[in-house]
Amino acid sequence: MKKFKNTFLLPIYFLCVMFSFSQNKLDRVVVNTNNFVTKNGKTIVFRGLNTSDPDKLESQGHWNKSYFKEIKEWGANIVRFPVHPSAWTKRGKENYLKLIDDGVQWATELGLYVIIDWHSIGNLETEMYQDDMYDTTLKQTYDFWRTIAVKYGKNTSVAFYELFNEPTTFNNTLGTASWDEWKKINEEIITIIRANGGEGIPLVAGFNWAYDLTPVIENPINAEGIAYVSHPYPEKREKPWESQWTADWGFVKEKYPLMLTEIGFCGPEDPGAHHPVISDESYGDAITNYCDDKEISYVVWVFDPQWAPRLFEDWNYTPSRHGKYFKKHLSSYSYD
Repeated sequence: MKKFKNTFLLPIYFLCVMFSFSQNKLDRVVVNTNNFVTKNGKTIVFRGLNTSDPDKLESQGHWNKSYFKEIKEWGANIVRFPVHPSAWTKRGKENYLKLIDDGVQWATELGLYVIIDWHSIGNLETEMYQDDMYDTTLKQTYDFWRTIAVKYGKNTSVAFYELFNEPTTFNNTLGTASWDEWKKINEEIITIIRANGGEGIPLVAGFNWAYDLTPVIENPINAEGIAYVSHPYPEKREKPWESQWTADWGFVKEKYPLMLTEIGFCGPEDPGAHHPVISDESYGDAITNYCDDKEISYVVWVFDPQWAPRLFEDWNYTPSRHGKYFKKHLSSYSYD
């Protein structure tokens, strides 16, 4: 009788698991003209938070579901994973993918979409970078995105692939690169992603540490279903910001989807304060009002007490000055 009972309950158990998975599955996000929409046509404006590198968080014991619950409670509907090439190399592909697997699962359970970001800073054309932690090669970059496309290409929670975090020649100290060269590299990555089953939306950044998108006016990326990225930290331009933002990157939203995958500020006295992030709440008001008015998505840097601009001060998630501002603002949105 006991054997019969277990045999009877086993199919029910698996049905429950499958139902739970289907309930947690997020709708695929696609590009429709200059918006992000679900397959049923609902427009989504993303507002979220950056994690620090999953490798760092796991090594410190904080890459867990409670961390993601806190991100959700702050009002995010998206989370960005910055994968540093050095961490990817050190941990190894298979071990690092286990971290991403866990993060994607926790995000999905909480209704958060995911951006996977190849977090390098420098010149991919010359393979020279701002710091050793960003060192990569064209081959490794192509292989990273092939791996991500194969692994997560059908996963609807992994909505975005940020192809390269912050392209810069650093005033030619890292060598030169033209927009045409950068465009060709991005188009090659997108081709690799698509050929390997990647259905997410590629995100393409411009030069000047992912700030300047002016070349898009005359020479946009030759690929469908993509979006553009800017990181408009406060010291990139002097006040008043708004007209300069429109000229430098905001104009993109007239034709294409746009996401600011890093925004934020530090007071000059705050830990880790550095150029170009030093400012105050006036920047917070300006950038959020600008984005809200134009329905531009944004992701705040960074949900960590050590990296700057830090959103919280300790692992009790005590908000920093910057964190207080954005926690209040993110919590004001409704995602019905």
